[in-house]
Amino acid sequence: MQNKSPFLQSIASMMRVERYSRRTITSYLYWIKYFILFHHKQHPSELGDDAIVAFLTHLANERNVSAATQSIALNALVFLKRKVLQQEVGDLAAYSKANRQRKLPVVLTPDEVNGLLAQLSGVPKLAVSMLYGSGLRRIELVRLRVKDIDFDYSQVQVWQGKGNKHRLVTLAQELHAPLRAQIQRVEQLLAQDVSDKSYAGARLPNALSRKYPKAGFELGWQFLFPSTRLSLDPESHVIRRHHVDESAVNKWIRQARTKAGITKAVTSHTLRHSFATHLLQSGADIRTVQQQLGHSDVKTTEIYTHVLKQGAHGVRSPLSNLS
Repeated sequence: MQNKSPFLQSIASMMRVERYSRRTITSYLYWIKYFILFHHKQHPSELGDDAIVAFLTHLANERNVSAATQSIALNALVFLKRKVLQQEVGDLAAYSKANRQRKLPVVLTPDEVNGLLAQLSGVPKLAVSMLYGSGLRRIELVRLRVKDIDFDYSQVQVWQGKGNKHRLVTLAQELHAPLRAQIQRVEQLLAQDVSDKSYAGARLPNALSRKYPKAGFELGWQFLFPSTRLSLDPESHVIRRHHVDESAVNKWIRQARTKAGITKAVTSHTLRHSFATHLLQSGADIRTVQQQLGHSDVKTTEIYTHVLKQGAHGVRSPLSNLS
């Protein structure tokens, strides 16, 4: 079965109409396809609750996926059954729950963060600095619009983050000047784009493009980190300038890590982990860190207190007591 099957294409179209994010569409299609392949390409309308239970159990016992991954797969299949096939889903409690232990986060020292940033310049340095300085997720970073930067209150507005939640995060004063310069570059790109008659403006969330048809041409709605070229919007089939791809951010971090000689595994989430840990080290309370990270449950944030208690931060090694 290929990704471009008519069945999967119809699901993708339906999800786009209902304004699901591209990431969610890609994820749901992956699990729906995998579910169908697991059951030897039977049409899912012919597969009952027991088939879902068997698949989820396979993910836990054979694939050893995390509980979060298993939950996403379950959500995809419930969406398939209820929304696409108009079928009811019964009791699925019999499947084996994934219980893979959650890993402790990798955290850089302030010196390592300095060393990493020293290998970058221009837009890559600004982007990576915001990942660390504001504790942003990578997708939240690339989706930022010019209007989301609040210089007056030194904060960043994050719209529709994980769980479709909004929040405010801190903005380092040191980033004000490079951000103003970046916004000037975005403004220059916008002037260049509007001179192209085929340009349809920035892609707007939800139904804003119908309510405010000219908003996509305003500076505030342009992506803060735009792509280097115009491209065809796969949903509306018009020419737009999208944001920089997430893979580019990965590449900047990977190259900087190598140049800095850091042996730890470093990803965009490592910088988010470091942001949270360093906030706690500086005396911030756990609730403040929870709000900055956008965690629904403070227990999720408490993992960083465990990191602080490792080694010299909480336990004295018995080796140190030997004379």
